[in-house]
Amino acid sequence: MDVRKMRVTPRPRPPRPPGGERHGGGCMSRLAVADRRALLLAAASRIIARDGIAEMTTRAIANEAGMPQGAFHYCFRSKDELLVELMRATIDDLVTRSSAAVTTSTDVHETIRMSLRGLWQNVVDPADKQLALYELTTYALRNPDLGLAEAQYHGYTLAATRFLETVAERTLIEWTVPVPTLARLLVSVVDGLGLNWLADRDDDAAHAVLDTFARQLTGCAVGR
Repeated sequence: MDVRKMRVTPRPRPPRPPGGERHGGGCMSRLAVADRRALLLAAASRIIARDGIAEMTTRAIANEAGMPQGAFHYCFRSKDELLVELMRATIDDLVTRSSAAVTTSTDVHETIRMSLRGLWQNVVDPADKQLALYELTTYALRNPDLGLAEAQYHGYTLAATRFLETVAERTLIEWTVPVPTLARLLVSVVDGLGLNWLADRDDDAAHAVLDTFARQLTGCAVGR
């Protein structure tokens, strides 16, 4: 399931309060709905990473975003709708960054090694983003009706696939292992390493793992 294709049944928006919400000197009243949604999504992500998803109430999200609580319900019909949108935005960003992480060198192994490090940097910087994603995974697994867990890892696999395809295109190689299998392996390595890194924050150890994996990937590459 692709989270970017998930649909939430729309409902009529409540009427806008006369003059808009007045907050922070009236600035909030001039924000478009899309801008308010973006602020609420960013606020939710910070709360999840800092306090845990259990503390992510609609009131807490609105306070974190500097909005009255009514602004949340004007932009999202529920917390779950916000979580679906948060996951969609996160995956879209990850897919874009996965291709951009590829750094081309004259040597295939060096290209793979440096590109893996670039991909890794996108995962752990900032660290609270990765922590929030693990929180979301746990919540999604405990609430399977949302379909978020499957969609989340479908998105991760898509990002890994784009990464591998970009490496192949720029280095003029082919993979001897089917790309879907390599993509799933890449997700497993980076996802597990990310959790390990959050526990010990050992950058050198993480890079050593990535460099070892780079050698393994290089062994799966042949020239065209």
